Amino acid sequence: MSPLDRYRKQVLYSGIGEEGQRRLCAARILIVGCGALGSVLAETAVRAGIGFVRLVDRDFVELTNLQRQVLYDEDDVTAQLPKAIAAARKLQRINSTVTIEPIVADVDYTNIQGLMQGIDLVLDGTDNFEIRFLINDAALETGTPWVNGGCVGSHGQVMPIIPGQTPCLRCLMEGVPDPGSMDTCDTAGVLAPAIQVVASLQIVEAMKILTGQAVESALTIVDVWDASLRRLKLGDLPARTNCPACVQGERRWLRGDAVSRSTSLCGRNAVQVTPPQRMTLSLDDLAARLCASGPVTRNPFLVRLDLRDPAYEITVFRDGRAIIKGTEDIPTARTLYARYIGT
Repeated sequence: MSPLDRYRKQVLYSGIGEEGQRRLCAARILIVGCGALGSVLAETAVRAGIGFVRLVDRDFVELTNLQRQVLYDEDDVTAQLPKAIAAARKLQRINSTVTIEPIVADVDYTNIQGLMQGIDLVLDGTDNFEIRFLINDAALETGTPWVNGGCVGSHGQVMPIIPGQTPCLRCLMEGVPDPGSMDTCDTAGVLAPAIQVVASLQIVEAMKILTGQAVESALTIVDVWDASLRRLKLGDLPARTNCPACVQGERRWLRGDAVSRSTSLCGRNAVQVTPPQRMTLSLDDLAARLCASGPVTRNPFLVRLDLRDPAYEITVFRDGRAIIKGTEDIPTARTLYARYIGT
């Protein structure tokens, strides 16, 4: 049996063919975020035979994820697995011929270029603009194509970005929107069908790029509730806007000039706190220290402390990051981090 036989229905499509499938099998991609968009992106990419998939996510699986994050189930919630680990285990069972590399980490300006090393294309599975602008900077710096996607409520948007050929994210937006100026999953919720449509459109653009097909410079906007789709052709937008990133070479996010170290997590009543320096914690030692403060659970990837009064849940990863559930107040989260983690 030929290695391409499992993809024969895809090979039959004239836009792919045998040569296109061979290119997909040789391609290497990075998916940033393994949540709603990222889990659909990862599953579709692996089923399509993209040969190497690097998955990076900072979070763990929770029950409320299961409504829309297709790679996870209740066993993953019970096991308190990081999303990247749970996703990789599921994906390897779907297609054992693909190489899956899961990384439990927070993507920031100190590691993004390393994560993109040896990568042909980046897929945006994130839920915040700060990381998107960071990906945009790193993609421009390294010349790596990426496909932006976002979704909230019933609508979303998709935009392929090829450095030197198409407009970049900053051609459309000067920077991160002001807090409260746009809907989020906290205020508008999100429908799983919208996520699946947006992620599917992202993967199509990725497959075009990876197989050497022409990609239109356009922003696609879709609303599944209204069954509407619009494409806004962008043309020579960089030249017309004199874009600070792709025309003038500014890299604010990649330099670390526009980043925060504590982040409220969308729809979670939680804050992520990141230490100023990267570290490697002993989870055994941390669990032993925290036992006096409340019930502690752990697995090879994280330690969790449940505080009863007041009710907070502190989940600490090996790299020193913590997700503090039970508050959206960043100063409160930082105080709890200092009190219980102390690093």
